[in-house]
Amino acid sequence: MPRTEKPEDVGLCSRRLGKVRDWMHSYVDDGKLPCAYTLVARHGKVALAEWCGSRDVAAGAPVEQDTIFRIYSMTKPVTSVAVMMLYEDGRFQLDDDIGSYIPELADMGVYTSGYGAFMRSERANAPVTIRQLLTHTSGLTYGFLDPSPVGQVYARDGLDFHPHKRSLADVVEALGAMPLVHQPGTRWNYSVSFDVLGRLVEVVSGQTLDGFFAERIFKPLGMVDTGFAVPAEKLGRFAALYQSTGEGGIELLQGAGTAMTTDTVKLLSGGGGLTSTVEDYFRFTEFLRCKGELDGVRLLGRKTVEMMTANHLGGDMASMGQPRFGESSFEGVGFGFGVSVMLDPAKANIMGTPGEYAWGGAASTAFWTDPKEDMTVIFATQLIPSDAYPLRRQLRVLTYQALID
Repeated sequence: MPRTEKPEDVGLCSRRLGKVRDWMHSYVDDGKLPCAYTLVARHGKVALAEWCGSRDVAAGAPVEQDTIFRIYSMTKPVTSVAVMMLYEDGRFQLDDDIGSYIPELADMGVYTSGYGAFMRSERANAPVTIRQLLTHTSGLTYGFLDPSPVGQVYARDGLDFHPHKRSLADVVEALGAMPLVHQPGTRWNYSVSFDVLGRLVEVVSGQTLDGFFAERIFKPLGMVDTGFAVPAEKLGRFAALYQSTGEGGIELLQGAGTAMTTDTVKLLSGGGGLTSTVEDYFRFTEFLRCKGELDGVRLLGRKTVEMMTANHLGGDMASMGQPRFGESSFEGVGFGFGVSVMLDPAKANIMGTPGEYAWGGAASTAFWTDPKEDMTVIFATQLIPSDAYPLRRQLRVLTYQALID
């Protein structure tokens, strides 16, 4: 981790930034979170890096600087980078039909009625494109979020890409037998699109997804503790996963144990499979903030990162059928490639800046980068569901109110 600078040297107030520290401790001390870790950086310099609580509550093991967290959907921006690297290599165009690369996904229908073996569908108006997968407008869905008949079958058949014994290729093949939940390009719907994109990376590159990530992204960026599995020698640093009791408490959902080792992780989820440290993820966000380059190593062109972090919807996500997501309103918020994009903070009813990009994970992790303020915030804990408390909204206020220049 880079050394912590005096907040005033980067335009932040030490006293006001201290509110973040108090906020973290209050959640942990009240037993609402097992741990909390917040990093605030400006102009590439860390002004706050604080952590408290336990990576394993029962064992009394404290969270530490190098604790490894499940980052779940914060995997999606990493997959976006992998896709855009191959795009820069000239391997495909963004409006290409995904079925040209993954034949099982060609000519998918759109659900009309019925359930299970009796589901009926109509022909899609157009093929699903790579761009639609990158923007969650493909018509795919998530079973754990979607109570529709299609979502129920996703959940029943394990099509949400949770870790299990089937390979990424096998699950994508099974996905091809399912109908879409809407016509491609017509709605924003959170989905397994990035798992499909992970398979695209494998097909086009000829590498496994973990191999591509390690060789083309993690090693060049110095992300030494990020991967789909936690090596045996690092399990002592792996945080346990908890769930909210709904009554202001937490209960163990998954111990650190061996649940994410190379022996057990077979399905490489481009939508939610990675584990990482705050320090590693900060290197990734710095690479994006610096428009594709970190420490003299360039992985993407400046214009490519600008394209990734621009809004690719016709308006905000609310106008595309998603007025809220978890704890947050999607009024005034658009979507790029794997990240949300702030369009209008007043409409979103939250502090922010047009052009900032962000995303989070199912265990209540989050990040955002504000190019205008040149500020990045990363938050890590391990609590499901991610909307048990308005953590992201509260932290946005606490960090933005500390700006003084």
